[in-house]
Amino acid sequence: MGIRRDIFFRQIGAKIAYYRILYGMEQNQLAEKVHISQSTLSRIERGKYGDNISLALLLDIAEGLEIDPSLLTTFSSMEKRMWVYQAYPDGLQ
Repeated sequence: MGIRRDIFFRQIGAKIAYYRILYGMEQNQLAEKVHISQSTLSRIERGKYGDNISLALLLDIAEGLEIDPSLLTTFSSMEKRMWVYQAYPDGLQ
């Protein structure tokens, strides 16, 4: 998997964790609402679920969090700059 794709999945996972914590939910509570295991949710939140995460699962997670799905896949310009920094910590060559 390319580094940019890896960073994208990590940022989606971080957003899931952010909203889950913001709404006072434990991992096991959200996992139960979404009908997945806690270990699966943990891997998703860490960006370690690989490239197998489906759109349907992202929609289920957004529904479980009671948020608009676009919040999980829309990134600010600062977040996008982080992609470049993480991909090229020594600067663009």
